[in-house]
Amino acid sequence: MRNDPVSKRPLEGRFGVKKSAGAMRAALFGGALLLVAGPLLAAGTDAAPALKASKAAKKPVAPAAQMGLEPKAIDILKAASARLAAAKTMSFTAIVSYESPSRFGPPLIYSTKSEVTMRRPDKLKVITLGDGPASEFYYDGKTMMAFAPTENLVAVADAPPTIDAALQAAYDSAAIYFPFDDVIVTDPYKDLADGMKVAFYIGQSIVVDGVTTDMVGIITGDVFMQAWIGTEDKLPRRIYAVYLNDRARLRHVLALSNWKLDGETPAEAFTSAKAAGAQHMAFARPDATDAPGMKPPPKKNPAQAKPAKTQ
Repeated sequence: MRNDPVSKRPLEGRFGVKKSAGAMRAALFGGALLLVAGPLLAAGTDAAPALKASKAAKKPVAPAAQMGLEPKAIDILKAASARLAAAKTMSFTAIVSYESPSRFGPPLIYSTKSEVTMRRPDKLKVITLGDGPASEFYYDGKTMMAFAPTENLVAVADAPPTIDAALQAAYDSAAIYFPFDDVIVTDPYKDLADGMKVAFYIGQSIVVDGVTTDMVGIITGDVFMQAWIGTEDKLPRRIYAVYLNDRARLRHVLALSNWKLDGETPAEAFTSAKAAGAQHMAFARPDATDAPGMKPPPKKNPAQAKPAKTQ
């Protein structure tokens, strides 16, 4: 996720408090202490005061939250960004899930699944299968097409000569935004670092796609993010994001899988005869621009913030 529309800070889920290994151990030992203390408290009035006095004498002082940029977290983020930036071609599956308020209280969860193919510096294809309306986006370095296959409608526009510029133009002119755009831009770390306030290392996990990942927490702009990044391949696997100015603290999740880097991607993969032959419509913003769902974080200057994309 970035602090501008072209960023992919989808994704960033961010947690603002650094939890050290010591703090995690303390939490585990605290649970064990509770199991030991239970029988003592049940034993009668003699054991309880003694335990209370002992706890009072050794009451730990909670460490203050440490804010800043932890070098280990920064190294992981830079390594992931370098791996993505070095790829000449890439394809992956992106599943985007986001919470939306319901009248009953607990949020509802909506999801979309996209198959993404990219070739630097000027080729991009995004096929969104569901849930919701199917859509296809093609960019070949000269034009970009947004195609709705069910309705057989297509919007075509001239496009700038790079992926970064095309993503920006698609958002500016038609409110088209991809939550994963930060992984395909030229310099992912530059977009992420702009406005980064906090970065900290959480630990390792083996539950995402069966891959060992390093978990990092980030706050950039007004988005809190937790990211799972492959320890060996340096590829992002999952990102949780929460907008800090969202009172409901609704969660946005980006899951990235089926990575293929530097494979064969013929030029004809980035265009569609069926889309080109559909009924044409204006390449313009939809009427509703404030629907819930994944959207780029607002810029640091509120006067320059852009409306959210309709999902």
